[in-house]
Amino acid sequence: MLSDGIELHPEENLHASLVGLAVDYLTRYLSGSSAEEAFGMSLSGSFLVDEEDVARSLVQEIKDLDDQSIRNACKLVGYDVCVRAGTSVYKPVEEICADDETVSNIRTMVSRSLAFWEEFGPIVKDSFTFEFGYTEEVSTGDGDYLTEDTLWDLKVSKNGPTNKHTLQLLMYYILGLRSIHKEFQKVRRLGIYNPRLNIVYLLDVEKIAPEVVEAVTKDVLVAI
Repeated sequence: MLSDGIELHPEENLHASLVGLAVDYLTRYLSGSSAEEAFGMSLSGSFLVDEEDVARSLVQEIKDLDDQSIRNACKLVGYDVCVRAGTSVYKPVEEICADDETVSNIRTMVSRSLAFWEEFGPIVKDSFTFEFGYTEEVSTGDGDYLTEDTLWDLKVSKNGPTNKHTLQLLMYYILGLRSIHKEFQKVRRLGIYNPRLNIVYLLDVEKIAPEVVEAVTKDVLVAI
């Protein structure tokens, strides 16, 4: 567990998925990516509902961790659902209005994430896909972060990692080994960082039983 002496507000007025995306993308932006790169998925989603001009104006107003930048980020990530689940479930981003407590929590979680990368980074690849690693059963999916020897996932849930979270990370590791990205050959650890709890979870891949890897490969990924 890491410590910064800050307690988060107990309640937020936005869905957890929006908060998580805002924390993730703001962290990418403040770690060196351009705003267009960090919010690339959001911009793609806005195109699908013919609101690219609105999205780009929001991107241009994201500068730092001031209140307005955070509120703009929360609106912007509302477009992600268009790509991830389809435009039929899209709700106007104008209705996404983060209250003061939510803004404060996001600011703290992004600050924690930036401090985390100072200690566990540097990041060598982020927001990556697994070209030539996918299978007929798993044809999509994108990873969060890769450092020199660790594949990382960022979660902002109020609880620790679930079996679903760890399975997803193991799937990404296997897909990465099969993909064109040679960096995955150097991965020795799988990690999850939760800035809400400010806890780091790490597992050496050599400690994962071979039969577990085989089962995920055959039963989940349906490897060729």
